Amino acid sequence: MARIAPLGFCEHKPMGEFLSNKRGSALRVLSKSKLLAFRQCPKRLWLEVHRPELREDSSATQASFTVGHQVGDIARQVYDPKGKGALIDFKVGGFEAAFARTQALLQANQPIFEAGFRAEGALAFADVMLPVKLGGKRAWRMVEVKSSTSVKDYHRDDAAVQAFLARSSGVPLAGIALAHIDSSWVYPGGGDYSGLLVENDLTDEAFSRGTEVRSWIEESHGIVAKKKEPRVSTGEQCSAPYECGFFSYCQGQEPQAEQPLHWLPGAQSKVLKAHVEAHGVCELRDVPDALLNEKQRRVKSVTLTGETYFDKKSALRELAQHKLPAFFMDFETIQFAVPIWKGTRPYQQIPFQFSVHRLSRTGKLDQQAFLDLSGGDPSKAFAEALISACGERGPIFVYNAGFETARIRDLAQRFPRLSEALLALNERVVDLLPVAREHYYHPSQQGSWSIKAVLPALCPDLSYGDLDGVQDGGMAMEAFLEAISPQTLAARKAQIEQQLLDYCALDTYAMVRLWAAFSNSSLKI
Repeated sequence: MARIAPLGFCEHKPMGEFLSNKRGSALRVLSKSKLLAFRQCPKRLWLEVHRPELREDSSATQASFTVGHQVGDIARQVYDPKGKGALIDFKVGGFEAAFARTQALLQANQPIFEAGFRAEGALAFADVMLPVKLGGKRAWRMVEVKSSTSVKDYHRDDAAVQAFLARSSGVPLAGIALAHIDSSWVYPGGGDYSGLLVENDLTDEAFSRGTEVRSWIEESHGIVAKKKEPRVSTGEQCSAPYECGFFSYCQGQEPQAEQPLHWLPGAQSKVLKAHVEAHGVCELRDVPDALLNEKQRRVKSVTLTGETYFDKKSALRELAQHKLPAFFMDFETIQFAVPIWKGTRPYQQIPFQFSVHRLSRTGKLDQQAFLDLSGGDPSKAFAEALISACGERGPIFVYNAGFETARIRDLAQRFPRLSEALLALNERVVDLLPVAREHYYHPSQQGSWSIKAVLPALCPDLSYGDLDGVQDGGMAMEAFLEAISPQTLAARKAQIEQQLLDYCALDTYAMVRLWAAFSNSSLKI
């Protein structure tokens, strides 16, 4: 069941450098990324400079870097369709050469990509610089390109830094805009990405924040100059506005709760947050029941007593209305910031695989699967095969119905001739997740009702860890991308195909087993 969180900060610029001053001594110059690291957390900045080896970027963060590069490549096509612009690569010749080439190109009249600026102890590289006329003289318009689908607050900080450094280094900057992906845009095919990006002008705001940016630079240098890392406790800043690669290190410096508060499901009330902060509470046992809702109290009780909560009668009553034969369905999807298939949108979740188990009245279990690794758009063939696999009647069980039903609605919109049959499937969908959430909780779940948390508790003989290669949705997406790559050898592609089939089949068989446990079925499945 592939799920992707929205991509956040994609930093793919240099992290900083020692440059020589006029006397020849080393002078640290902080990159824009380090200034933004300071804005997130002073400790992060210090670690970025002094202990970079401690940084552990997650696969999601690494994927965001890749996306950033892809969007950057498209931006060069969009802003320089005739290919007359110049790309500056600081890796060729170093920083000094990059700054010198930037200054030379600023005297010409062509788009510049990755132009480098340095001023007041900081440096930055601009995604796009476009020549314009201002009062009859040559000036420049800067565009920062982001892979997100909207303008974030930290993008505004980014633009303020870029504008300040460019203007402080003498660039006649006429304006600055932030370009982000338009998620409603539909790719027309043929390599035409002219509508992928939409601009937001941030000139007035960015230009007005010069004093603020100067203070960030001064404070950042002060942090970096410290011999010891700042003392900062882990908290919300560790994941906002973007994931920090030093989280594991910082967390390891703190006493670890035996039964942490983040196991509590749902949002914590303001009263609970205030109590936790005021009393330094970190263990579930120390949270007053009066500050918890019913489900949170249940999780606390099960965690402390070690006794599983299972309301079998209520679970059975809820499922008894859905008669056999029944179907159990799961999808795997892929999404691209830069669409590769005609008729698709940026970040649209496109299903490339499904598994459907059918359970008859007598307990006979059959499975059908679909998987397209051709590299072409799998959507229509997927939709047709799904309609056939699910038949015309009988409940269709899923785990987290919002995901699969949304994908089916997307397919119905894209393929009108299949719309009626596809939407009819949605009418039959029954969600097992609410059944699990309301009627079952095991101490091992640690606040989660994901199928991978519930399955080992109810069905210990089944384990995703026993699968070869692909064991979760993120790995399924990575495997799909590898499989459709022209560079992937046939033998490896065949191996990936089997791994994907095995993974998705376990997802639906797991639902069969959960259904059997919740419905108190005597069927041998």
